[in-house]
Amino acid sequence: MTAAQIIDGKAFAAGLRERIREAVPAFVEQVGRAPGLAVVLVGEDPASQVYVASKHKATIAAGMESFEYRLPADVDQAELIALVERLNADAAVDGILVQLPLPKGLDEKAVVMAIDPDKDVDGLHVINAGRLANGEEALTPCTPLGSLMLLKDTLGDLTGLDAVVVGRSILVGKPMAQLLLAENCTVTMAHSRTRNLPDVVRRADIVVAAVGRAEMVKGDWLKDGAVVIDVGINRLDPEPGKERGRLVGDVATAEALDHVRAITPVPGGVGPMTIAVLLRNTLVAASARAGLDKPKGL
Repeated sequence: MTAAQIIDGKAFAAGLRERIREAVPAFVEQVGRAPGLAVVLVGEDPASQVYVASKHKATIAAGMESFEYRLPADVDQAELIALVERLNADAAVDGILVQLPLPKGLDEKAVVMAIDPDKDVDGLHVINAGRLANGEEALTPCTPLGSLMLLKDTLGDLTGLDAVVVGRSILVGKPMAQLLLAENCTVTMAHSRTRNLPDVVRRADIVVAAVGRAEMVKGDWLKDGAVVIDVGINRLDPEPGKERGRLVGDVATAEALDHVRAITPVPGGVGPMTIAVLLRNTLVAASARAGLDKPKGL
């Protein structure tokens, strides 16, 4: 078997961001303003702060407007939802993202449900989930859509392929399965409690691992020639003498390389796609709200 391809999500994401940047001026010319993305950060979680700063920088680089709202961790639920409702009504805002997880005491589901589905660039509102399940145009969660882009770039037409999605979260597993169905794959949804999980995974042409357990999917679980999208990101315990442990995915990559046709690395695979697809969703939402066709190539 030929050497496994390492799927370069970083390079693909850079190309997608460039296509978005090139498409924004046409929107500005037709609408008279740039697309706008509003990000709401509650509390001071360090990882969330890093994510929000990255999103702000990427939004500006794409030629879009970036609106940031920072609220204290002890903010009242009603005050947070009132902010979301103001953003729903703001004509300059095309996309709304409330950075998750929220501090304890706040109802994440209620906050997400308060977002206008047509501005829900995270794709978590039940209306967008329903649109996706019905095969309609929908704002789709960024990580699974980015994963699908990488699969299509690697394999081309996915029609008829057996796909196994390991993980059933509303953020990745469930929308990933819907996206693969829409591409005419035969899809099995598996999870940590699936019986004979290695045998289920072993029959798949496409494996999407999104279960949140470090290196759970072993090399001998994988069919020769499979293409693997490793969504997981887990930090191992530090080795002796080191301050931080290594980042690994949900797949034992070193073992998998002996079997697979292609695999996304961790880090540098799916991760970079998430912000790029967020920008894509913002431009798509802005175009739909303005009555314009979806930009080509996105």
